[in-house]
Amino acid sequence: MAVTVDDVRGVLRGVVDPELNVDIVELGMVERIDVTPGGHVETVIALTIAGCPLRTQIRNDALARIRSLPGVTEAHVSFGELNAEQRRQVMQRARLRAQDRAPETEIPASTRILAIASGKGGVGKSSVTVNLAAALADRGLTVGVLDADIWGFSVPRMLGVDVRLGGTGGKIDPAVREFVNPAGVRGAVKVVSMGLVVDDEDKAIMWRGLMLAKALEEFLTKVRWGSMDYLLIDMPPGTGDVQMALARLLPRAQMLIVTTPALAAQKVAVRVADMARRSYLAVAGVIENMSAFVDATGTSHALFGSGGGARLAADTGTPLLVQIPIEPAVAAGGDVGEPAARTNRETPAGIAFAALAARIVDEIAPPIDMEGCSARMLAALDALPPT
Repeated sequence: MAVTVDDVRGVLRGVVDPELNVDIVELGMVERIDVTPGGHVETVIALTIAGCPLRTQIRNDALARIRSLPGVTEAHVSFGELNAEQRRQVMQRARLRAQDRAPETEIPASTRILAIASGKGGVGKSSVTVNLAAALADRGLTVGVLDADIWGFSVPRMLGVDVRLGGTGGKIDPAVREFVNPAGVRGAVKVVSMGLVVDDEDKAIMWRGLMLAKALEEFLTKVRWGSMDYLLIDMPPGTGDVQMALARLLPRAQMLIVTTPALAAQKVAVRVADMARRSYLAVAGVIENMSAFVDATGTSHALFGSGGGARLAADTGTPLLVQIPIEPAVAAGGDVGEPAARTNRETPAGIAFAALAARIVDEIAPPIDMEGCSARMLAALDALPPT
C-alpha cells in the first residue's frame, strides 16, 4: 500500500507539543513532508527554538507514528526553526486552543466577568476595583470580587472584610458583605482573596508563576460563588502567568484597563491591551484614574500629567469610560474598609464611580437578561447537580 503525504500528516496530528499541549500539525510546526514512491518519508518539523530540549521526545514520537503506517519503508525526521512571525502564530493557535478547552468553573454562565488590569503597579487598580464593586452593589446588584493579585492582595482590607474563608463538601464559600443604599436597595459583594486565607496579613507569599496560576484556577473552580450579576477580577499588574491563566480559564472575560494620565503609565498599559488581544480577550474600555486634583478654590491641578487615558483609548480603539479625580477620601476609605463610592457619593470621585457603574450596566456589559431563552437554559444547566 502506497503511503501519501496526507497519511503522514494525519498520524503527526497525534504528536503533541509537550509544553503547548497542542498537536504539531495544528500549531503549524510541520514544515515539510516528502514521500518517495518506495515509501521513504522525510519530515521537517520547525521548533520554536533550534535547541528545544524536547526535540528528542518530539522526534521519537513522530518517528514511531510515521513508521506505524503501512507502506513506510524508511522514515527520517529533521528540525528547522520558526521565525518570529511563525512563533507568534504558533502561540496564538495554542492560546485559542487552550480557550476552547477551558475547564469548567463555578462562575455561572449568567455572570458578566470583568478583569480590572494595569500595565504597572501604583495606578490605583485595586481602588478602582473595590469602588466599582461598591457602586454596582449600590444599584442592587450582586458582585463577586476575586483578588487575583496573589502577592499583593489588598481587597479584603479595602472592602472591610475580615474573616477566614471556610466551606463544606470540598468547596470554599466566599466572604459576603451586604450593602444598602439610601433608598433601601440591597446589594452584595462576595469576596475571595489570599488575604482571607493566610494567617498573617503581613506575611509575604513567595510563590512562582505556576503556583499563582494554580491559585487562580482554585479560586474559580473550588469556590462556591453562587448567583452573581458581575465578577470583578483584580488582576496583578503586568502581563505574566496569572493573565495568561485567566485567558485560558475564562475566555468570556472582558478587560478594563486602568491607567493614570502620565505618558509612562499609558505606554506600559498598551502592552496589557496587546496581551489581551493576543490571548483572545476583549478589551472593553479604559479607566483613567488620578486624573486631577481639585482644590478648595475649585482649581484643577494635573498632578500626574494629562491625556494618558485618551491616548490609551485611541491606541487600543476602545472607549475612555471615565476619568476619576484624585480625592483623599478614596484612599481614606480604602484604609478603613469603607469604599468612597458609598460613603462619598456626592463628591467628584463618588460621582465618577457611579457613572462608571452606570456605563457598564447600561452600555459596556449589561446584566444578562434572564428572560431570554438561552439565558434561561444556561441558568437551568448551572442549577443541575453534578453528574
